[in-house]
Amino acid sequence: MSEDSEGPGKAARSEGKGAAAPEDEHAELERLRAEIAGLRGERSQQAGGRRGRRRGRWRAPVSAALITLGCVLAPVAVMGVWAANQVSNTDRYVANMTPLIQDPAIQQALSARITTEITSRIDVPAVASQAAAELSANHLTRLANLIRTFSGQIASGVSSAIAAAVAKVVASPAMATVWVQVNRAAHAGIVRVLSGQGGGAVNVVGDQVVLNLGPLITQAEQQLSARGLTVVNSLPAISATFPLFEAPNLAKAQQGYRLIVTLKWVLPLLSIALLAAGIYMAGRRRRALIGAALGLAASMLVLGIALTIARGLYLNSVPTSMLPAPAAAALYDTLIRFIRQGLRVILVVALIIAAGAFLTGPSVTAVRIRRAAKSGAGWVRARGERAGVRTGPAGEWTGAHKNLLRVVCAAVIAVIFLFWGQPSVAVVIWLLVILLVLLGLIELLGGRPVPRAAPQR
Repeated sequence: MSEDSEGPGKAARSEGKGAAAPEDEHAELERLRAEIAGLRGERSQQAGGRRGRRRGRWRAPVSAALITLGCVLAPVAVMGVWAANQVSNTDRYVANMTPLIQDPAIQQALSARITTEITSRIDVPAVASQAAAELSANHLTRLANLIRTFSGQIASGVSSAIAAAVAKVVASPAMATVWVQVNRAAHAGIVRVLSGQGGGAVNVVGDQVVLNLGPLITQAEQQLSARGLTVVNSLPAISATFPLFEAPNLAKAQQGYRLIVTLKWVLPLLSIALLAAGIYMAGRRRRALIGAALGLAASMLVLGIALTIARGLYLNSVPTSMLPAPAAAALYDTLIRFIRQGLRVILVVALIIAAGAFLTGPSVTAVRIRRAAKSGAGWVRARGERAGVRTGPAGEWTGAHKNLLRVVCAAVIAVIFLFWGQPSVAVVIWLLVILLVLLGLIELLGGRPVPRAAPQR
């Protein structure tokens, strides 16, 4: 009985095991297939990541190279724009040269040169001898002898009187008007000099570029005659020059001028395009923008240092007998003042862009600064609400369109800067202040209202 009873049970269990075994094997097979598929997916992802990293390795060096080229080209572009403005824009050139006549060192140098040109053509001892002879012929012997005795002192006094009168004439508004007219005419002469033609109010004498002083001397003679020194009326036409700068390498300067005039718009556009391409190619574009802005600022610093070094070289190369050192320094500083203004503007704008890119980034410092600004605006808004000030629908609309309003404000300020013409550093700073005020107003009006504290019972 036990065997018979055990037999059917064993058979049933064996049948159950036989029925369950194929299902277990199938589940196990599916699990293994899923694991294999997962492993293959991971391997393909890893391989794709490695291929992506291999493809992205070239982006960083290419981006760095483009940004570096753009920064290196930026000072050349500034010089090119300055040269183009000085040559192609007469009003710009005259505006650059006009302040020179108000500089005391230039006035002194011009007065000395004009006085020398006039007194060297007046033979005071001969005039005194002629006057003494006429007095003797008119039986005024004592007076004639007195003139002969003090002829040296008379000549010195006449020279001093002419020098004092010329100094007043050079400092007068009439001379300033003539100076503007001369420089306006000289603008065409500079173009001829750099283009290799020469002639006009500005010319090349040896290794010097000189300004024709004829109109200024004529103005001085007219003023001297009006002041009673009529002896200058008998002087012949005086053709004198005033050295502007040394030009030992004028041929190279002429070649450079022609190249710069040709590329005056290409250089700045190419520099901007290189910087933009470098930023676009970078994997981390915010970091690339900060690097490009700081590199641009550094290139402007290098240009400023180069101009300072060139100033020392220029002053050492100009003989003091031709142009006194103070006048040479004033002349150089005036000639390059628009370059300095341009590089300072670019320097400040580059630093502002770098700071803006950093402050809008995800760094801990930037986040803390933004939180501090928001908390400050929230504190002001809370105080206003406690005082009964409400922004109403305008505040709700501003809060719903914060990002759009920020972009619009930044774009408007950028357009104003681009179309300003010749912005100065002060203009850039004021535009920045206006932008910050607008952004602060957006944050102040568009923030969420601060809930009032529940009254304590």
